[in-house]
Amino acid sequence: MSQSLRITEIFFSLQGETSRLGLPTVFVRLTGCPLRCGYCDSAYAFHGGERMSLAAIVEAVAKHGTPYVCVTGGEPLAQAGCHDLLVRLCDAGFSVSLETSGHLPIDKVDPRVSRIVDIKTPGSGEVEKNLWTNLQHLNARDELKFVLVHRYDYEWARELLLDNGLHTLCPVIFSPVWESLPPRDLAEWVIADKLPVRVQVQLHKILWGDKPGV
Repeated sequence: MSQSLRITEIFFSLQGETSRLGLPTVFVRLTGCPLRCGYCDSAYAFHGGERMSLAAIVEAVAKHGTPYVCVTGGEPLAQAGCHDLLVRLCDAGFSVSLETSGHLPIDKVDPRVSRIVDIKTPGSGEVEKNLWTNLQHLNARDELKFVLVHRYDYEWARELLLDNGLHTLCPVIFSPVWESLPPRDLAEWVIADKLPVRVQVQLHKILWGDKPGV
């Protein structure tokens, strides 16, 4: 087992996205990401960070006294040892979610983890990086997330959703890019098309703005 990982930050806040929206959560942000999405809000995690042992990470999480943990990045699965961390957190009794950009395999992730998998849209600039075989490994514990830049992204995501019945695999989230796509516009499109998705804005940005560590 890997014994350490490079960590950008560990912080306690409210979950701002997914079905865990609003829950007090410890975030473990791993350093590094092979992708460069145009709307990325965690580019500060691409480089640097501090190497920490898995035991030290679990200890840092435990001191906050909440059962909810989100392992994120960057792209957490870019560090092979992420799998070992997820196992340790689950073994310690935490309710663990993983936020991944969807271009690396998720099939080896501990089955106790809720996998939040991005589908990269054309507006992200990284649509060709989607690993479509990941869809075969989703279950009801997981979630698919589309981050939408504009109307074209919405139409692209809508067709992908309906043509493949993605909502039958797991819950699906449509989220507008902060200060790019007005949330009301997205809400009205989804209502008009009666899509089986959850429209979600980023709660943490509404509360604290676009800054790291909250």
